[in-house]
Amino acid sequence: MPKNKSQLRIVARSSAKGSPARSVPHPTVSPRWLFSAIGITILGAVVCAWASLCLLFWQGGWQLLYHPSSTVARTPASVGLPFDAVAFASTDTGQLRLQGWWIPAAPGARFTVLYLHGQNGNLGDTVDALALAHAAGANVFAFDYRGYGRSQFVRPSEAHWRQDAEWALDYLTGTRHIYSHSIVLMGDGLGANLALEVAAAHPELAGVVLDAPLARPMSTVFDDPRAHLVPAHELVHDRYDLDAAAAAVRVPSLWLLPSSAEPGVVAAFDKVVAPRQLVRVNAGQQVSDAIAKWLATLSG
Repeated sequence: MPKNKSQLRIVARSSAKGSPARSVPHPTVSPRWLFSAIGITILGAVVCAWASLCLLFWQGGWQLLYHPSSTVARTPASVGLPFDAVAFASTDTGQLRLQGWWIPAAPGARFTVLYLHGQNGNLGDTVDALALAHAAGANVFAFDYRGYGRSQFVRPSEAHWRQDAEWALDYLTGTRHIYSHSIVLMGDGLGANLALEVAAAHPELAGVVLDAPLARPMSTVFDDPRAHLVPAHELVHDRYDLDAAAAAVRVPSLWLLPSSAEPGVVAAFDKVVAPRQLVRVNAGQQVSDAIAKWLATLSG
């Protein structure tokens, strides 16, 4: 046994030198785990980017079909027609959603035309068409959908257009006390597709006039290159199915088609089982004359 502290220190050092020091293991990452983490990170980034693209398409894809304008540059007064500006379809708080024009015909007019314009512009772009319908001897009521002209701003859609058209019918029957069987729907372009849908849901109406309806209106959306990157048919619910509406309509219909009309429109016309008439037109006066002659055959 060591006899003093110096000997103890010497013994302790000798003991420490004689035994090997223990090394602390360094952390290691397996290549498999590293590649998995990188793959998951890349996959997550791709999913996030795709989800963002879907969201952007859902929010802005409507602009591929609808092209509204807020500035109403013309009124019926520009072609010498007296009219009343009207607002209707109030909200729960009393705000009026829709703006339109009432253009009265001469006293004793049998029919009132509810005009549904197309996807571009606003009421100011329909003045000439409204004048032709008025020249056929009918009262004319036209309005801007929500999101168009001076109407309340809401993103356009088929569901909103249908609701707006229903409100317009309610205005004519409930506020102006016009009988349903004397109301004729008239639509232009995509508005013609809408008019046929509404007419199919209202067999009590006098009839429907379709000015150049669209055979494949949704092709501008679903054929867009960006639509191929997302589930476009699930994100966009609009369809405007001309064939389905044509097969379901039960009121007389007048189809005004240019000589360049798509074959699909004629195919839809052939599906109509109610009284129907197809007229090829290429000038405004032809449109007015065709409407006047057709109205004379109705029993409203």
